Amino acid sequence: MKNFLNSGKEYRFNEILFENRNKNYGAYVMRNDEAYNLTKALFIGVAFFATLAIAPLIINSFQTPDVIDSDSGGFIITPVQLPPDEIPVVVTPVVPPRVIESTVKLEIPTPARNPVIETPATPLSATNDARIGTDNVIGTPPVTISAPVIVEHVIIPSPAVPKPVNNDIIDKVDTEAIFNGGINAFRSKVIQNFNAGSFDGTGDLLKTTVTFIVEKDGSISSITAKGPDSKFNKEAENTVKNIKGKWMPAKLNGQNVRSYFNFPISMQFE
Repeated sequence: MKNFLNSGKEYRFNEILFENRNKNYGAYVMRNDEAYNLTKALFIGVAFFATLAIAPLIINSFQTPDVIDSDSGGFIITPVQLPPDEIPVVVTPVVPPRVIESTVKLEIPTPARNPVIETPATPLSATNDARIGTDNVIGTPPVTISAPVIVEHVIIPSPAVPKPVNNDIIDKVDTEAIFNGGINAFRSKVIQNFNAGSFDGTGDLLKTTVTFIVEKDGSISSITAKGPDSKFNKEAENTVKNIKGKWMPAKLNGQNVRSYFNFPISMQFE
């Protein structure tokens, strides 16, 4: 298209330059529309920068104006819209009542010759509960607030009463006492350890019953032999007393108890 902003001289120069050539080529169009494109670019640039300059003013016109509170010392307060469930609760501070202090005016008499009225000096005891001031003021007496005394009740548990230990000798038990290894092992030890030198050659059949207590720890005590021959009884007691080995104590209700054990001894000496 023809650009009317171009001068006639430049237009005629383009016609001479592109004579007998393809004028639809881009260079011919660009040269003819050069001034038009420059003008168009100028207006677009001016409009763009004007928009950037005016945009803050347009945005501020839609915002809520700031409120300047005179009580806040000239600070700008911007209102904030809070949802109903987030509206803060305004708590009015509790101002304690004003306490008037007691003051005492010190009266110091001025020395004078023949004073008409003698003003006595203020005693020091008057300043015990008041401070020194310019006038005598009777104020509110101080209130002393003391914290309540908290008394803790401590429950001391009573000491557990120890279960009495049953050291009685039980006659009827659930499980009889037995020698470790069995009664036959105990009988063999009695035969092996019995001193038969004093009775050999007599041809007598001697009998006795050795009775002893099997303690809770498996030891034996109170060994006594009862038979017609006192010498045989004594030897039987010594033999049982010197046998090495422990007993398994009798049990009652699952507990070890003391119990008697009777062991008969019968020997024939030739």
